[in-house]
Amino acid sequence: MRASDKAYEALRTDIVEWRLRPGAMLGEVEQAERLGVSRTPLREALARLVADGLAIQERGRGAMVSDVSLQHVDNLFALRRALEIESARIAAHTADPAVFAALSARFLEAGRSATIETRESFFQLAGELDRSIDAAVANPYIEQALRSLRVHLARIRRLAQDDPERLATSAIEHASIAAAIAARNPDVAAAATQLHLHHSLEHIKNHAGSREDT
Repeated sequence: MRASDKAYEALRTDIVEWRLRPGAMLGEVEQAERLGVSRTPLREALARLVADGLAIQERGRGAMVSDVSLQHVDNLFALRRALEIESARIAAHTADPAVFAALSARFLEAGRSATIETRESFFQLAGELDRSIDAAVANPYIEQALRSLRVHLARIRRLAQDDPERLATSAIEHASIAAAIAARNPDVAAAATQLHLHHSLEHIKNHAGSREDT
């Protein structure tokens, strides 16, 4: 892996995981030393983060981690609805039903055993559903847009402290999406996706709002 790629991946992960919080300065000397790279590849990594929207360039101050606000959340979900609802429709026409029937069953099982400790395994399963839908859609432009979007979605997820009740509900919602795709019903797949996104947005905004009030 090139030094610039190494620095980019490390910084992106730290931003998504909130180890580098909004407003944190990304000083070239400090970050280059921390990551064990020279300043030239670090500058390349920072430029990629700025292009991704994960960092901004401050005149005279250097790069800093970009802010996350409820307005950002609304904007991201507007794009997410457009991409994911259409993807669910397409997948319902093209997907292998057996793949999505199996995913639906796994989500139902995840919903029955959801705990805060199973959060990461749940997100891995959700990622598997995303990749299966991407493969069924087979549209490189949609896939590229979603890949970029999902980095930001992983970051804003940290605004909401997911609890077992929400994980269980989300698992059932994912199961419904997968089941509708397996049944080759594009309208139901789209409606199930829209419902899930509505609940996800409300959950994030409610938790983020309560956190801002404290």
